[in-house]
Amino acid sequence: MIKEENLKSISENLKEVPKKWDGKESILDMKNNGGRNWRQMEWIGWYFEFLCDRYLKGIMKFDKVRYGRTFFDGFLEVPFDFKTHISNSKVKESVINDTEAILKAFQDYGYIIIIMVIGKAEYNDLDRTFYKWHEKIKGGKSKYELDRIKRKAPSRLRKTEFDIEEIILFRFDENTMKKCKGFQTGFRNSNGKPRRPKVKLNPSFLTDEEIISRIKF
Repeated sequence: MIKEENLKSISENLKEVPKKWDGKESILDMKNNGGRNWRQMEWIGWYFEFLCDRYLKGIMKFDKVRYGRTFFDGFLEVPFDFKTHISNSKVKESVINDTEAILKAFQDYGYIIIIMVIGKAEYNDLDRTFYKWHEKIKGGKSKYELDRIKRKAPSRLRKTEFDIEEIILFRFDENTMKKCKGFQTGFRNSNGKPRRPKVKLNPSFLTDEEIISRIKF
């Protein structure tokens, strides 16, 4: 059972996270300050992980809990994961983690804790300026992008800004798992190997008993 004072410290530190994120500024922040995933197209989720590492440094450990090839983002008495939910998206669920890894964590710790940032994204890139800028600083198109072009699949409109509404900490256990949908079952990676099944959760299904802390912005 995680100590109450540790949860309070986490919540207090997360209040310092900036409310509005500009896409270019966020990517450059990661690029210039040791963020490993600044090249990723879905920069919002990676930037939140980067900010959690920044603001929770000294409170918890990072990338210390691993099951097979799956890591949990943080650890403080129990495993933690840092997740992002776009409230103005048509997609109502957020991917949590690898199904098998979560079940093994339940066996070892009883539950995990999710820190989820919820907010609205802007897609102001109709002229592809943001996309071209990102491609330029990456040094060219990624293998994923080249494969997409080869498949003649359409390119998704990039998110250019993010405005936080709230950050929630919630307990994720076997009861929460029952509310989740499966994801990636039957999917394959670009190399043809099957993707590991994951679970995804609609945060609106969470109960007051599951929510540990709610930080409004």
